[in-house]
Amino acid sequence: MTRAPDGKAAGFALLLVLAGSAWAQAATPAADGVLTALIRWAPLIGQGFVLNVLISVIAMAVGTLLGLFLGLGQVAPSRWLSRPSVVATQFFRNAPWLVLLFYCIFILPFRVTVLGTTVDVPNWLRATAGLTLPVMANVSEIVRGAVQSVPSGQWEGAASLALSRRRTLWLVILPQCVKRMLPPWMNLYAILLMSTPLASIVGVEEALTMTRNALGAERRSELLIPFYGALLVAFFCACWPVALATRRLEAWAGRERTA
Repeated sequence: MTRAPDGKAAGFALLLVLAGSAWAQAATPAADGVLTALIRWAPLIGQGFVLNVLISVIAMAVGTLLGLFLGLGQVAPSRWLSRPSVVATQFFRNAPWLVLLFYCIFILPFRVTVLGTTVDVPNWLRATAGLTLPVMANVSEIVRGAVQSVPSGQWEGAASLALSRRRTLWLVILPQCVKRMLPPWMNLYAILLMSTPLASIVGVEEALTMTRNALGAERRSELLIPFYGALLVAFFCACWPVALATRRLEAWAGRERTA
């Protein structure tokens, strides 16, 4: 059985930041200490980190909705529906996330006109669209695997009750798939959140960009390790509860299957 994560990883990450900060404090004669610099720039970097979380939440929500229908399309009896769904899933699932980000940044319009009003489309929103595509494909695979893992006897039993395939899918199969889909879905969200710094490459002012801006303004090389270490801890603290909940859900689902 997989062990649940404990506090050792969190302590190790915190130790790295403290060690880097202590080294930086000892290496600089400046009166302005490392901790003071971190506190001064924390609101700006924190604002960028909120944007990271917002991008991940929107991309996960939209990608989950699209991936649900794409995954159901993969298991549809009609080849006209299943084959395009499989092709789209495999294409976006195996495409590099950074390449999709660049495509969405440069292909999607910079501004749109709605009812005569021109509205600018911010970079972070187009970057969110780029991250939504691989999320959609991975959720599609999660849905397909969960549906196909349900014993065929469930379909046969529903058919004996004169339920249509659609009603069987929504009333019998999908409710059983929820506990199978939750652990990989949460793991995918953690991966997505850790991938949001990719948006900094296409000009989105998220936490990594704000950290670079702060270091550029300070012009103190000894702050490099503490600042990036603090950013590492921030992402770790956001992803660690998700990983912990995923492990517990996996254990719960395993007990349910063996019961």
